[in-house]
Amino acid sequence: MSNLQKVGGVAALIEALAYIIGFTVMLTLLSPDNAAALDSTQKLAFLLGKKEIFQVLNLIIYVVFGGFLVVLALALHERLKAGSPALVQTATAFGLIWAGLVIASGMIANIGLDTVAKVYAKDPAQATTIWLAVASVQDGLGGGVELVGGLWVLLISWAALRCAGLPKALNYVGVVVGAAGLLTLVPGLGELGAVFGLGQIVWFVWLGIYLLRNSKSH
Repeated sequence: MSNLQKVGGVAALIEALAYIIGFTVMLTLLSPDNAAALDSTQKLAFLLGKKEIFQVLNLIIYVVFGGFLVVLALALHERLKAGSPALVQTATAFGLIWAGLVIASGMIANIGLDTVAKVYAKDPAQATTIWLAVASVQDGLGGGVELVGGLWVLLISWAALRCAGLPKALNYVGVVVGAAGLLTLVPGLGELGAVFGLGQIVWFVWLGIYLLRNSKSH
């Protein structure tokens, strides 16, 4: 089981790195200087000009992230199941569901952008309408609402608190981060998604280091 804990620790660090890459690229390469002054068609034109960067980013922050999330969810399940089996099983289910939604979200965005690029050459207005629809589906799966991810972090942290399977301070951070994810479901509080993402960087790094250092005990 120690090997799974080590792999889980590496997976957690990769999750944090994916978030860091995502925030960095979105705020630099994929952020037009005059974004507030652009309409939807102009924003799409900018995005299509950065199409390859956008699609590679999606592979990292959605597909790669989702794949390693499966590994981490299973590692935490193994670590905590003896102390709180029912709660950990429920948390793991949400973790695996989140992984599937994240991967699907990234693939929908990439495939959708390929379709939109073909339409844009003939009809920019129609392409914009299609892209807005694709973006809505992506947001519904997890790009805009962090309900499932928030539940996983919250439940895992709660289970770890009950069985002392992870550092107490780390678990408190997880509870706060998970709650922020849940609150993105409330209309008007979608901006808490950034709090969820930034908080998860801290949580993932801390968790990854802990799992790597304490893998022999499990």
